[in-house]
Amino acid sequence: MTPTFVRACALGELEEDTPKRVELEGVPVALVRTEGEVFAVNDICSHANVSLSEGEVEDCQIECWLHGSSFDLRTGKPSGLPATRPVPVYPVKIEGDDVLVSVTQES
Repeated sequence: MTPTFVRACALGELEEDTPKRVELEGVPVALVRTEGEVFAVNDICSHANVSLSEGEVEDCQIECWLHGSSFDLRTGKPSGLPATRPVPVYPVKIEGDDVLVSVTQES
């Protein structure tokens, strides 16, 4: 299946290491601009039903503010307890100043 990319926001709207929550086709997504790249992961922590975009970003990880689990922005894998399941990661493309994300295909 070919991924369908939709516009999430303008690149200029993303501050370095500051997550931004968007909803794309009914899917909550946390966008993060860090280390010269833009990443998109599912915004809901796999351990508790809370928004990851309210957490901190450091070393290409996003931390859940509630219990402190961190997830790798490249793979979605948790780096520590209490979370044990990864969060979905979505492909991102930059076209001009537009950030495009495909929520139809998880990587």
